Amino acid sequence: MSTTTSPLERNRPIVLVPACSKPIGHHAFHVAGRKYVDAVRLAGCLPLVVPAAAPQEVGALLAIADGVLLTGSASNVHPRHFGEAVHDTALPLDEARDTWTLPLIRETLRRGMPLLGICRGLQETNVALGGALHQAVQEQPGLADHRSRDADPVEVQYGPAHVVHVQRGGVLEAVLGPADFQVNSLHGQGIARLADGLRVEARAPDGLIEAFSDPRSSGFNLCVQWHPEWQAADNPVSRQLLAAFGQACRRWRDARSPHADHVPET
Repeated sequence: MSTTTSPLERNRPIVLVPACSKPIGHHAFHVAGRKYVDAVRLAGCLPLVVPAAAPQEVGALLAIADGVLLTGSASNVHPRHFGEAVHDTALPLDEARDTWTLPLIRETLRRGMPLLGICRGLQETNVALGGALHQAVQEQPGLADHRSRDADPVEVQYGPAHVVHVQRGGVLEAVLGPADFQVNSLHGQGIARLADGLRVEARAPDGLIEAFSDPRSSGFNLCVQWHPEWQAADNPVSRQLLAAFGQACRRWRDARSPHADHVPET
């Protein structure tokens, strides 16, 4: 069987997918869900899963990339990053991921490189830029329980859970149009205070922020609380979101020069 690739395949934009740190048995592993890798491929890009790195390695990694996709995770963002103590010690944390994704997010947006954040990716982007999270959305007065039930089949967990209301004039409306649509919901943390400068792109019926963007960054960026990567090929909304992300990554790749890794300080 031939292992040669076409020029088109070789020239696909490279998307960094930061891995989670997770113990399996007696050993520590770096892991990324296959559905995220498949979503990057559906966007027409080449996924590069990156183990937890040191903050000083961010620049070198971004120099070889054309975009960043921040995955969801079973772990929560450590609340010390938004000035709080841990609410429930039984919930998993991933400080190795926090340590490098927070500076990664800031530098990605500073450069104007395309960024797509999913679930935890939305939460850590808000925190990276100075926002705060509810550690347990279901305990907040007036907010619904946005978690899925572990006992349900995975198809039910990732099934439609509630509608999201698209805000006018933003990135999400430009990609999908103004119509509201159904999303899944599998999160315990949620946005309590949106970081200064961010723009709300969608809300749940209870008012919780479901998507935002950073209009200060020159490139495509969008963070969503739901999971568009789940069976994305069969979901028109997911396909459109991933197509927009992929197109932005291709524009970044096409604009790269031999000096593309040198970005003036702002």
